[in-house]
Amino acid sequence: MTCYNASDYGEKFADIYDRWYQTYDPYIISTLEELARGGPVLELGIGTGRIALPLAKKGIEIHGIDASPSMVAKLRAKPGGDAIPVTMGNFADVDVEGEFSLIFIAFNTFFGLPSQNEQIRCFREVAGHLSGDGLFVIEAFVPDMRMFDRDRFAKASKKDEISIDVPAHDWVNQRLDIQRVVINERGIRFYPAAFRYAWHSEMDLMARLAGMNLRHRWGRWNQEPFTPISEKHISVYERDV
Repeated sequence: MTCYNASDYGEKFADIYDRWYQTYDPYIISTLEELARGGPVLELGIGTGRIALPLAKKGIEIHGIDASPSMVAKLRAKPGGDAIPVTMGNFADVDVEGEFSLIFIAFNTFFGLPSQNEQIRCFREVAGHLSGDGLFVIEAFVPDMRMFDRDRFAKASKKDEISIDVPAHDWVNQRLDIQRVVINERGIRFYPAAFRYAWHSEMDLMARLAGMNLRHRWGRWNQEPFTPISEKHISVYERDV
């Protein structure tokens, strides 16, 4: 995957995204509502609005950024989707006006930024848009190198169709290039995706470079402790004041 830009994931996955990812940890809504403390909220990578719309129904003023017109079109087609302000563009730039009490990015979307430089830039831009006591929240998987044999592995699932994920691992650049092959009665389709993963310790350093510190790290959205066996982390950063 030599050419892969900020909008490619959303443009490829928009038609099937809500069907494939119907469920999520229900605690994400209550925890984000608690962390927002009534203030305005910005979601990086708002997509089809599966988190933003439930938050809006709770009376939270929510804004979004996304690079994919097709994903945002899915948001707009849902009840209440037209009322959410969305800025089109790369969320690493956080090209919005104003300050927010909470900025968040869920579902490993942070790793969609393809380089360490872009990820650092995202932290810095977020810091500039946080209110004095604002928080930045990231949900991300914990990299597991045991999954790879000679830098590859394959994973298959079957419901009403067969889905096969075939990632190639570039461990030097901490990059995963994934080709998802979906086989069903309509034929065969390919869904490419690319991620630049980072360990939580590296993300903490990015935060410090941006003038932020870690306040909380949880293993799940119910705020349970992060442990050596946690498969993901919910990291909450605050400005260094």
